Amino acid sequence: MAEAPARKGRPAVRLEVLRTEKLTPHMIRIVAGGAGLADFRPNEFTDAYVKVIFKVPGVDYPEPFDLQRIREELPREHAPRLRTYTVRSYDATAGELVLDFVVHGDEGLAGPWAQRARPGDELLLAGPGGAYAPSPEAGWHLLVGDESALPAIAAAVEALPAGAAAQVFVLVEDATEEQPLVTKAEAQMTWLHRSAGADLVSAVKAAPWRGGEVQAFVHGEAGFVRELRRYLFDERGVARDAVSLSGYWREGKDDEAWRAEKAAERRVIESA
Repeated sequence: MAEAPARKGRPAVRLEVLRTEKLTPHMIRIVAGGAGLADFRPNEFTDAYVKVIFKVPGVDYPEPFDLQRIREELPREHAPRLRTYTVRSYDATAGELVLDFVVHGDEGLAGPWAQRARPGDELLLAGPGGAYAPSPEAGWHLLVGDESALPAIAAAVEALPAGAAAQVFVLVEDATEEQPLVTKAEAQMTWLHRSAGADLVSAVKAAPWRGGEVQAFVHGEAGFVRELRRYLFDERGVARDAVSLSGYWREGKDDEAWRAEKAAERRVIESA
């Protein structure tokens, strides 16, 4: 009997590092491209995200590199580790895809990789996904996040049309982590510094609430995302379909532990 062919998903996008740039003391930009960029399919979202794929050292993976096939054929401990990053920009003409990485020395997986990355290094991606883009019909825009959400916020601010009104709040470590954001919109930008004890939730709540229908984007550490979720829905009565919320990470947990916790929470909600 002939062996049934393995089920296959979409092969990973295989890029190479073209150059790197240190944007701030804790943010490194990776510009990638190469022949594999032809396999990348951009979408219309400003929070377009990819899964950066990190192979387990010493494991031989089937080619073409296919995550679904790997999950089916290899032991769980051989599964590559994934980290989610927003596509800061994509330029088909220039042949470049840009990802910005938050780094804290040797802490974590993706940050240290970005620090060591050199031109010619392989970069494997799956995706992109995404769900948010600024609506031209919104009365005004509220964008809130920390360093992990800054690439998506920057992309959204750049996409806002002239005359659009926006309030933007970003929490970073200190003034050295601020980045220039380019926009045609009438955007009020507020940088908050963690080193000075700034509280992102308090700053958002203290800001004057504009009239008209808001479209909100609140992404970053899960604690403040949850608090602002309650504020927007319970106190301000914002429509749920006008808000994009995502806890990218949780204080005190690594990525694997946080993803497991989120999956458990979803199971509880779905079974309720």
